[in-house]
Amino acid sequence: MSTIVSAGSTARTERPAPPSTARRAALGRIAADTINVMSRELRPVWHEPASVLFAMVQPLVFLGLFAPLLPDSHGSALQWFVPGIVAMTCLMGASFTGAGLMDEMVTGSHERMLVSPLSRSSLLLGRAFKETVPMLMQTAIILAVATPFSFDLHPVGVLVGVAMLALFSIGVASMSYALGLASDGQPWLFWTVQQTVIFPLLLLAGVLLPLDGGPGWLRWLSDLNPLKYVVQAVRELFAGSWHADVIAQGFAGGLVIAALGLWIGVRGMQRS
Repeated sequence: MSTIVSAGSTARTERPAPPSTARRAALGRIAADTINVMSRELRPVWHEPASVLFAMVQPLVFLGLFAPLLPDSHGSALQWFVPGIVAMTCLMGASFTGAGLMDEMVTGSHERMLVSPLSRSSLLLGRAFKETVPMLMQTAIILAVATPFSFDLHPVGVLVGVAMLALFSIGVASMSYALGLASDGQPWLFWTVQQTVIFPLLLLAGVLLPLDGGPGWLRWLSDLNPLKYVVQAVRELFAGSWHADVIAQGFAGGLVIAALGLWIGVRGMQRS
């Protein structure tokens, strides 16, 4: 606080806050807004937990009908297949984020959120972070179903693998949110792009079938898929293995998708 004396009177002028203080205040506001948006988005999950179980129908069908077709030796096929199903569930759930946004755009809820005091970045971040909670619940269900059938559970590896998938989920959810904004109330456009992208990503990541014996061009495309490295690392961790290079590649893949997705999503929100 500085004091300026003029014509026998005293006027006080406040110094502007240092840039670092203003930056911390802005980040604190975004963090608080993000938590509020995340809490709002999670209310339907807490009120209707059956929705999480309903989303598990497809993964459990794959687990029950597809896993027995894979070569099995002392439970090795199940040990290989379960992490892939967990990754598939994570990817599919996060990719639906934009569908929820389009529903809010139709009802006008999205426009009301835009004119609220909440920062626009937090509207994206809250929805993206929210996707990690159903993913944790669904992973717990899959492991609870698979463990009695010769699946070796390694809790520490599972926790690290889930953290890696959470990074990937945040990035995919952000991209889905941006796609919902770009679709501008045209569901056919959203679902066409979503389905066109999701299934090649799953197949090229070796989620359902190993790609080791595939043709060279297929393995080359697989090497360009960040999900491949995430799935490989999650399989290692779920099996209780700790190969540093594989785990580092998995976290790198998750971080790349998270950073890219958040950048695309935040830009989309600022322009909406």
